[in-house]
Amino acid sequence: MDRLTAMQTFVRVVESGSFSAVAREAKTTQSAVSKQVAALERELGARLLSRTTRSLALTEEGERYFEQARRLVAEIAEAENSLRQGAQQLTGWLRVAASVGFGRLKLLPLVKSFLAAHPGVKIDLRLNDGFVDLVEQGIDVAVRIGELSDSSLVARRIGSSKRVVVASRDYLRSLPKGMKAHRVPEDLLQMNCIVYTELATQNAWSFTAGAGAPVDEGSVVTVRAQGNIQTNSSEVIRAAVLSGMGIGFSPTWLFEEELARGDLQVLLPDWPAPPIPVHLISPSQRRPSAKVKAFADHLVAATR
Repeated sequence: MDRLTAMQTFVRVVESGSFSAVAREAKTTQSAVSKQVAALERELGARLLSRTTRSLALTEEGERYFEQARRLVAEIAEAENSLRQGAQQLTGWLRVAASVGFGRLKLLPLVKSFLAAHPGVKIDLRLNDGFVDLVEQGIDVAVRIGELSDSSLVARRIGSSKRVVVASRDYLRSLPKGMKAHRVPEDLLQMNCIVYTELATQNAWSFTAGAGAPVDEGSVVTVRAQGNIQTNSSEVIRAAVLSGMGIGFSPTWLFEEELARGDLQVLLPDWPAPPIPVHLISPSQRRPSAKVKAFADHLVAATR
């Protein structure tokens, strides 16, 4: 059995969802494709696919093997293409992960320009505000906003994200007269704070006194924000702030257009918050491919 050919066949069967589709691609019979996958299973001593007359599904062992096999097949294809077409020609899939808000508002335009520059590349963009296991989900590179706690990752800092406290003008107008002052961070505790739970700091909001603050410049104040809603979704934070449910402590890019139009007000302008680092991360077990390096360079150049 040709192990690599069988592995490639298995990967294509899973991606296409059928033996017949792969048979048509390879100009062979469905039986021949099925025999290749069966031979691979015998060689591995594990059942990879659960087959019925109407459906095809990965077993638990198959799910684990598929992600590793797909990466290996992709890396081999990329190496072969580099030899045939020159090292500058990038081809194949690049699996990128990011948070939902950042992916929609900031990353997607950069993906568009990257694909225009590298027409041979295809991007599988996975957006999720929760924890993403890069190895388990077969992610090549991810954008991580915030301090990194996992030292096993290969990280490259591509910039930082400025944060501000924002509120809709409708929300501020709805506050009782005595709550309208917001000169020091403690004033925020009178308001309904919408807390984002995916950062390690969660409801600890820290600020540094600027020149216009009523305390010594450089003083650091941290408050524990309180409110009736918290969420792991940046998109929910955005919607809640815009609908007047409370105040948010968020990256400026999440409300870029609304801030430019004056729809939202920045509170505590004399109290800047420490910027959040933005990194590109990859699994340490895998050597960064040419596509990952090119994608990282593209993002760095765009964020300068």
